[in-house]
Amino acid sequence: MKGLLCTLLLLETFVFVVQQQVDGGLAENEISQQLSTEDRRQNPAQTDTRRDESDSQQYCHLSFPDIHAALRELTATVTEQKANIRALETRLKDTAEQQTVILEELNKKNDALETQLKEQQMFILEELNKKNDALEARLRDSEKTAEQQTVILEELNKKTDETSNLTERQVEELRKENRDREIAFSAALVEPGSGNIGPFTTEITLTYRNVFTNIGNAYNPITGIFTAPLKGAYMFSFSIYGHGSPSTASTVYIVKNGEKVVIAHGHQDQYVVNSSKGVVLILEVGDVVYLRLCSGRWIYDDQNKHSTFSGYLLFPLR
Repeated sequence: MKGLLCTLLLLETFVFVVQQQVDGGLAENEISQQLSTEDRRQNPAQTDTRRDESDSQQYCHLSFPDIHAALRELTATVTEQKANIRALETRLKDTAEQQTVILEELNKKNDALETQLKEQQMFILEELNKKNDALEARLRDSEKTAEQQTVILEELNKKTDETSNLTERQVEELRKENRDREIAFSAALVEPGSGNIGPFTTEITLTYRNVFTNIGNAYNPITGIFTAPLKGAYMFSFSIYGHGSPSTASTVYIVKNGEKVVIAHGHQDQYVVNSSKGVVLILEVGDVVYLRLCSGRWIYDDQNKHSTFSGYLLFPLR
């Protein structure tokens, strides 16, 4: 029973010593002294059973070398563990410093990236603002163009309305004015039949009596004279036809207000002769145009209408 008590005391002392070694450490002699003190405190002298006490002391005394060896081994182990813990703490401290450095580098890079990102965002925002301003300017120009087109369209609509509001009288006047500008005639020399005109000892005015067309009635088939009803540009043409003769030719010329303009002439000894001319004349209102046959000349016409006189208004002049 005493041996068991001694063992328990030793174990309690061992636990206490180990705890002291871990917390700060006791020297080996301090452990031995504390074990001896604790042994004396827990084992008082027994007067009635000296033999048993002598046996217990011998038992406890015999166990101390082994306990001291175990404690020394444990002390060495604890010391080694403390060294390992210090090394681990050093490594952890170094690792923490490295992590701090890395963290600072990462923070610096992060700050640099944030600055770069802000600069890029500002640049992109400025570009977008520029494009937006340009689009707004184009939109304003388009709106102005649309307004101008609207104004032009309104003006065109007004003019269209004004044109559509012409009265029937105005339309009739326009029709009449256009009819006055419709001037044209064409006629052949003789009416049904055939024969020569000339030769005469003096010049004569030819009268083309076989009228094909006389729009505006500006040509007089009785006198053979065309009188201009409007100032304008007129086109005139005429053709002559005659028999060949050694002594007599065919010669006709066009006259404007008594002045000779152009001549058509043909002459050969036998067979037939023909010639034609055309001219554009500027006429005032009342100017006259006609054809004259030269003295000693002749022309011929029949149902085939070889000799003709024509004219028409090209366009009026102001």
